[in-house]
Amino acid sequence: MTVILFAIPAFFLLIGVEWYWDSRSKNGHYRINDALTSLSAGVLSRLMTLLHQLIPLTMYVLVFDALALTVLPDSVWTWIAAFIIYDFFYYWNHRMGHEMSLLWAAHVVHHSSEDYNLTTALRQTSGALFSWIFYLPMAMMGFPPEMVITVAALNLVYQFWVHTQYIDKLGWMEWVFVTPSNHRVHHAQNRVYIDKNYGGVFILWDRLFGTFIPEMNNAKPVYGIRGALKSFNPVWANLQVYSQLIHDSYHTKRWRDKWRVWFGRTGWRPADVAKQYPQIKSSLADFKKYDPALNDAVNKYCVLQHILMLATAVYLLLNFSAITGAQQAVLMISVLLSSIQIGFVLQQSKMALALEGPRLLALPLLWLAVGLPTLLVTASLTLHAVSLVMLLWVVRQDDKNFIGDDDPEELKLRRWSE
Repeated sequence: MTVILFAIPAFFLLIGVEWYWDSRSKNGHYRINDALTSLSAGVLSRLMTLLHQLIPLTMYVLVFDALALTVLPDSVWTWIAAFIIYDFFYYWNHRMGHEMSLLWAAHVVHHSSEDYNLTTALRQTSGALFSWIFYLPMAMMGFPPEMVITVAALNLVYQFWVHTQYIDKLGWMEWVFVTPSNHRVHHAQNRVYIDKNYGGVFILWDRLFGTFIPEMNNAKPVYGIRGALKSFNPVWANLQVYSQLIHDSYHTKRWRDKWRVWFGRTGWRPADVAKQYPQIKSSLADFKKYDPALNDAVNKYCVLQHILMLATAVYLLLNFSAITGAQQAVLMISVLLSSIQIGFVLQQSKMALALEGPRLLALPLLWLAVGLPTLLVTASLTLHAVSLVMLLWVVRQDDKNFIGDDDPEELKLRRWSE
C-alpha cells in the first residue's frame, strides 16, 4: 500500500501530461466521462482494499508460519527471485481471471473502458477476494509476507506505464517484458486477441505457455468488452457480470448448471437460459463507444466533483488508522455517493442532477456530525458552496441533454434478475 501511495502523484502527473498531449494532437484517446469512471473505479478499489486486505495477509501469514520449508534471507537475490516468482503466479492469477466466470466477474471492471490510456491502468476491481490463493506457494517457499507485499506493489506500479497508445513497439523488449504494444492486445476485444498476453511484468510466461500474440498492423485493437458496460457508474462496473451470473444461475433448471455458471469457462451459459434470454453481440464493425453528449459546463462540473471526491479519498487513505470508525464510514459513504452521482450525471440523468443539491448540502453536515477536524469541515462547506453555485450555472446553461425520469434504461442501476 505504501509503495502505491507514493506512486500516486507520479501517476496523476503522467496522466495529466498524456491528457494534455492527447488534447493537443486531437487523437481522441481521452474522453472525460470514461476517464473519470476509470479514476473513480481506482479510488473505490483502494478503499475496498482497506476493508478486505486483512484476509489475504492473514492467510499468507498462517501458511508461512505453519508450512514454510525455510525462511529465506533478506538479500538482493531473494528480492529478485521474489519479484520474478510473484510475476509467474500473477500470470496464472490473471489468466484464470479471464478463464473462469467467477474470477472474470471481479476482473472485468479493468477491461470495461472503451478507451485505452493511462487512466485505464487505475480502473481496478473492488472485489478481488480470491487472488491471494495463487500466491500461497510463495509462503511455503519461505518468502516473508513483507517482501511479497512489496513486490506485489512494485508489480502493480510497473503495469501503469503500459496502458498507453503513445508508445510503439520497443524492439527486443517485446520478447522479454510486457510493453504498451503487447498489453494493448490484452485489452482488445477483437476475436484474434481474446485471452492473450496475461503477463504483468514479463511476457516470457505468455511465450512459454502459448498465450502470446503480437499487435498486428492489420488488426487495430478495439477496446472494451463484448458485453458493453454502457454506464459511467463505477459501482455497476464492479457488479455487471455478477448480476448476469446470478440471473443465469437462478433461471437455469439443472442444479449442475447452477454451479457451472460460476465456475465454468467465461462466457458459458446454460442452454435453457441462453434460449430464453439470448444475448446478441453486435459485430465489431458496427462498434460505437458509449458516449452521451453533454454540455461543456456539465463536464467541468463533474471534473470539479471528481477532484473533491479524490481529495476526500486521499485524506481517508492517509489518516485511516488515526480517525474513528464513524469518521471512516462517513468518508467512505461520501466517496461512494459522489462517485455514483458523477457517473449518473455523465449519463445524462436529470434525477442525478436534481440530487446533486441535497448531496452537496448533506455531506459537510455529516462530516460535522461525526467530529471531523474543523478545518476540514470548513473547507468542505466552502467548496460545496462553490459547487452549488456552479451547479446552478450548469442547470441554466443547458438541460436539454438530460433525460427524464421516464427513461428506465439510464436511471435504474440494473436488475439483479428478471
